[in-house]
Amino acid sequence: MIPVTLLTGFLGAGKTTLLNRLLAANPDQRIAIVENEFGAVGIDAALIAPQASTIIELSNGCICCSVRGELSAALLDLLARRERGELHFNRLVIETTGLADPGPVVQTFFWEEALRDKFQLDAVITLVDVCHATGQLDREAVAAAQVAYADWLILTKTDLADAGSLPERLRTINARAGIIDVQELDAHWPSLLQTGGFSLNEHGLPARRLPAGGWKVAGSGTNAFGQTPAKRSWDDAIESLVLESEGSVNIDAISAFVERLIEEHANDLLRYKGILSIAGEPRRLVFQGVHRIAGFDYGRDWGADEARESRIVLIGRDLPRERLLADFSATLA
Repeated sequence: MIPVTLLTGFLGAGKTTLLNRLLAANPDQRIAIVENEFGAVGIDAALIAPQASTIIELSNGCICCSVRGELSAALLDLLARRERGELHFNRLVIETTGLADPGPVVQTFFWEEALRDKFQLDAVITLVDVCHATGQLDREAVAAAQVAYADWLILTKTDLADAGSLPERLRTINARAGIIDVQELDAHWPSLLQTGGFSLNEHGLPARRLPAGGWKVAGSGTNAFGQTPAKRSWDDAIESLVLESEGSVNIDAISAFVERLIEEHANDLLRYKGILSIAGEPRRLVFQGVHRIAGFDYGRDWGADEARESRIVLIGRDLPRERLLADFSATLA
């Protein structure tokens, strides 16, 4: 399986600059870079071989492809060339246009069987320009969507401006993404390129937040951290809900809860992930999904001295918080 990293962020956030840093910092990797937008390839000219074509070879052995049509068709073409020995790469990085919602690209890797069998979506990395992010989140719905899908949020232009309360605002939208200052980026490449964000594991689930006993969901006027969020506008509709419990849940009840959640709210559920303690089951049940695409699997055993708990993070638009809290509470064994 070829690991795939999706690189997104609003216009001017610094995606091409980050790509150049990725290439320079990982010379041992053969990376296929797909620019999913119109226009010339944006990789630094110093890295590009003299020929100019749709697919060009970079001087470090990687390749770069500028996609002007269907993304899936371009990826299938790259795969065919790789299998014929014409191209050599062991990782794929897709850079989206700054005005793109990452959702359709993410879903491509699950809907398209030929892609699903060859590619493993590893992470969505979203760049956030600290100089302009506040205004972009106020005005542009797609800026909030780019944040919502992310496994990692990289704050750029931090040498020009202080991030201030921006990280808190970002966590309100996406409680599960790690936040990195671009000035510290080089120390994080191993994590960024081996995220496993779309694997059935515990990555991306925030630490337990409950005091002893009880249930919690981000309520009116607070975010998932119990804090009063900064004033928002376009991203008001998108936020993280963290549902958690001490103790185990009933397998039939939690199955019905998840089925109903997907059936009623799939279009508004951007990403979701959970780890569940099932009554009578020694293993953790991990699930995650994007819209209607969901996966479930049992993970490692609960430790003998480990408190059993269930925790779900939902990132979506206009989700009915109080009803979800009540329905989730009813699954407790």
